[in-house]
Amino acid sequence: MVYFGAMRRLVIRPGAIGDLIVSLPAIEHLCCEYLEVWTTPRNLPLVRFADRVRAIPSTGIDLLGVTAPPAQLLADLRSFDSIVSWYGSNRPEFREITAGLPFEFLPALPPDGCAVHATDFYLDQVGAAPGALPRLDIGRPRENYAVIHPFSGSPRKNWPIEKFRAMAARLPMPVRWCAGEEDPPLPDAVSIPDLWELAHFLAGAALYIGNDSGVTHLAAAVGTPTLAIFVASDPQVWAPRGDHVRVVQSFRAAQLP
Repeated sequence: MVYFGAMRRLVIRPGAIGDLIVSLPAIEHLCCEYLEVWTTPRNLPLVRFADRVRAIPSTGIDLLGVTAPPAQLLADLRSFDSIVSWYGSNRPEFREITAGLPFEFLPALPPDGCAVHATDFYLDQVGAAPGALPRLDIGRPRENYAVIHPFSGSPRKNWPIEKFRAMAARLPMPVRWCAGEEDPPLPDAVSIPDLWELAHFLAGAALYIGNDSGVTHLAAAVGTPTLAIFVASDPQVWAPRGDHVRVVQSFRAAQLP
């Protein structure tokens, strides 16, 4: 297709922190004269290269197929030459109501049994070469502390916290524990809801240790030396990437139901 004038592209990327981070290289590959990204509210600070970033709930697109579409939303969608969406691909009513708009729907998650890394899965979807690393440039110098985040989005993914404590006791530097607002209580843990501020905190660490979680992907993306502990998910698909990342698989995975 030939576009006259500046091309306007919209990328819609729902999902948790890690889902966004592993797809950042694919989204950046889609940059053009004007790029707008709609994503979950918490992930907004992590998309730094787009011309505009909006929270999905603020656009009204989550109501498409549920109620009558707002006129402003339809006008907004029609203003784009290209809409690449990881949102709505499994909702037939959503796809029906957006027929006629320049949507390209992409699967939001790698299929079961996927043998390629998630980042390469998303890169392939947009026609980009494999191998890119999700990166967030912070530029903060390293300091003499380690960060441990002993939680994740699922208890199945969590290494026992007593093992994290034993590891912390052996580290030759101060340890700063990290926990999110929805994580179990953890005394003296740092909690930073804004992900860009959290990225700065992680970028200053000499070492990060955590489970398969969005925070672990964030630590790796800012370049912090990262030890990622995988208990229940497949590191071949979901491990953070980079020479500064080490991955350990726990045998506890075999004991889980």
